[in-house]
Amino acid sequence: MSRPSKGLLSVGAAALVAAGAAVAVPAAAAPNPSAGAVTTHVGQTHQEKPTVVLVHGALADSSSWNGVIKRLTHDGYPVRAVANPLRGLPTDAAAAKDVLRSIDGPIVLVGHSCGGAVATEAAAGNPDVKALVYLAALVPDKGEPASGPSDIPVEHPLPPLPGAQVTTVAADGTKSVDTCIKQEQFAKRFAACVDPVTAAAMAVTQRPLDARANQSTTTAAAWHDIPSYYLTAAKDQIIEPEKERCFAKPAKAHAEEIHSSHAVMVSHPGAVTRLIEEAARENG
Repeated sequence: MSRPSKGLLSVGAAALVAAGAAVAVPAAAAPNPSAGAVTTHVGQTHQEKPTVVLVHGALADSSSWNGVIKRLTHDGYPVRAVANPLRGLPTDAAAAKDVLRSIDGPIVLVGHSCGGAVATEAAAGNPDVKALVYLAALVPDKGEPASGPSDIPVEHPLPPLPGAQVTTVAADGTKSVDTCIKQEQFAKRFAACVDPVTAAAMAVTQRPLDARANQSTTTAAAWHDIPSYYLTAAKDQIIEPEKERCFAKPAKAHAEEIHSSHAVMVSHPGAVTRLIEEAARENG
């Protein structure tokens, strides 16, 4: 499972803003309500390449993968994007497992942010998942909180998120508290290298996280058995880059790094696609 590091993936500062992702859903994308996912087809023979399954994290949604989906489908990969509920690891992993079970053939599973914890748990014991790709992601071990160990040393800890909490009340009276980022602070903390128009839209459409979600405990860690790849966002203001580098080590992941904010799949869809396709070629 061990993969040697192949060096850094670097993008110049001037390219950061220019690399903003497309926000329109590809015309060929169609919802699959029964699986809670989006499937994209472009007429290729899908058996030829593994299916890429994409799991977004907190404060994002499946549209954040649009630029990556466009590139993957152009290159002949079938793609599914999981609608991550963001209700906590048991619920979120169950939603991802439902999608994985619906796919025939090999799979490359990709997780961003807390979607990394979801992928880590959902892929465990599934022989069809041939590679895990983590993007600025949480990668806990079995028995750890979904957010990973709390004792990772960080020389420059990030300030607390400018969060806002919203209480929702279900029809049966059940209350839940969700957390999001204040819209006026969203671009700075989550999407600093995304073009301002796209970042503003992301702030409005951010999908909040259940405030208790990170209290969940990981019951399985697929990276013990599945080859892993990790892309660190060196300018991340959500998860400290130092933590991201540490997450990659226990998994013995092939590790790369890019000068990006947390929203790496939006700002640098080309770099993300290249890493996913590398994982697919080497393990699919």
